[in-house]
Order: sequence, then C-alpha cells, then structure tokens
Amino acid sequence: MVEGVRLEESWRQALAPEFGNPYMSELRRFLMSEKEAGKRIFPKAGEYFRALDLTPLDQVKVVILGQDPYHGLGQAHGLCFSVQPGVRIPPSLVNIYKELQSDLGIPPASHGFLEHWARQGVLLLNSVLTVEEAQAASHQRRGWERFTDAVIRAVNERCDGVVFLLWGSYAQKKAAFVDRDRHLVLRAPHPSPLSAHNGFFGSRHFSQANAFLVSKGRQPIDWKLPERV
Repeated sequence: MVEGVRLEESWRQALAPEFGNPYMSELRRFLMSEKEAGKRIFPKAGEYFRALDLTPLDQVKVVILGQDPYHGLGQAHGLCFSVQPGVRIPPSLVNIYKELQSDLGIPPASHGFLEHWARQGVLLLNSVLTVEEAQAASHQRRGWERFTDAVIRAVNERCDGVVFLLWGSYAQKKAAFVDRDRHLVLRAPHPSPLSAHNGFFGSRHFSQANAFLVSKGRQPIDWKLPERV
C-alpha cells in the first residue's frame, strides 16, 4: 500500500487479489498525493489495517461495521467506534456502553479504547479506512469501500458461525449478502444519539452474540474492558 503499512498474514493471503487490482493502485496514489500535499491523514499509516492485524481471519467471532474513521486529532487508531486512550468517549460509544450495561450489567468503561474486544475476535471494521483531518467522509469513494467489501466476503466465505452486528442502514446494506445459514446477523438502529432510542437500546445484541458463540462451542466475548490500557 504505502510506506509504513503492514498487514497480518492470514488477511494478506485472503486479500492478495485485491492488492493486485487497479483500484488499489489508484487508492495508493491518492493517499501518497494527499500526504505530499501536506494533508494530515488519520489514522497513521501503520494503523490503516489495525482491525485486521488484531483479529486474524481464522479468529473472527464477531464483526461490527462502522463507516469512517474519526477525523479529530488523536482519535482514530484503526478500529471502528474506538478511540485512543485519554480521548473523550464519542457519543455513539457512550450509547454502546449504556446498552452493554443494560444487557450484561457491565458498567461503562472510563475510556474508549476497544483493543480488548479486537484481540478476542471482534473485527471492528470501518468501511473507509482513512480520512483527512477535520474533513469528515473525505476519503469515501476512493476504493476503500471495495476493499472492505472483500474483507466481509472473506469472513462470510471462509469462516463459520460468525456474529454480524449491523447497526444502522449503512452497515446493513454493506453486509446484506452475508449467508444467514452460516452466520448470525443481528440488526439494529445506529447507536448515534440521533437514532439509539429507535431500537438500539434494548436490542441485547451482546448477550445474543455470546449465546450464539457458546452454542457453536466457541468462547464468548468478554465485553468488559480493562480499566488499565
């Protein structure tokens, strides 16, 4: 991709055809030209594929889809809904924590750093993996969406018994092709303050996900985040 970018080996093998595709070359040229123009891109290059690096393909248990990285300084680090330690918890994640407490009795964490989930098999995947500082949605339709479609296809085709948590219409459309005979697909409104009261609260997706994993003989997710990060 670009200098400083790496990718976990199981994903590198599964996604090799994408890296040989012209659209990825165009995306690489776009990102390099943006950097050469002095624009600040989030997250940093080494974290473009952080979600994949932390959750190898054969370890995926749950998929949560986001749309774009946060575009504020110090926020994005490659996982959807997650922010770096010391950064204010975003409103949607505040509501995710509220639902976790209602569903599983887990008190809200004091931070928004979700790597603990990713290391257990929760693929925290944004549809678009980069953004320009202070310019929301600035890297949409540059090729990332096609790449992350391939990521979802790989999970759909190569894994069994994965839980897809699709929050909001964007995520639901993006993963509409997922095989429901092989996977559990749970849908709810987005946890944004604009829509969470329309059915995200009370959806109980976290307990449903764990019950499904246990039914498949897999270890449930420990959704309680450690306070020390």
